[in-house]
Amino acid sequence: MDVVDQLQTEGFQTLEAGTGREALHQMEGDRQIDIVFTDVDMPGNVNGIVLAHEVREKWPSVGIIVTSGQAVISVDTLPAGAHFFSKPYEMKAIFAIIQELIA
Repeated sequence: MDVVDQLQTEGFQTLEAGTGREALHQMEGDRQIDIVFTDVDMPGNVNGIVLAHEVREKWPSVGIIVTSGQAVISVDTLPAGAHFFSKPYEMKAIFAIIQELIA
């Protein structure tokens, strides 16, 4: 969860979910969520790729960042407009994409 700490240090408000299903449940609440940042490998039956597609379908304006230290993801695997970063990634690059997505 190092990325959460770094995002909070930069002034971003964050929510954490242990599973893709939990993330979807949080999104269905009254919170304003601008970006979903997910790993491909998540416990349960909703991995990061499934989560990304469900988010794009239900909340098309939400930015999506997907990451993985093991999987190699092709662009056509993700929904349109989603961004993929292999681990280890540069936080500068993550911050740049986040700024682009919320602009």
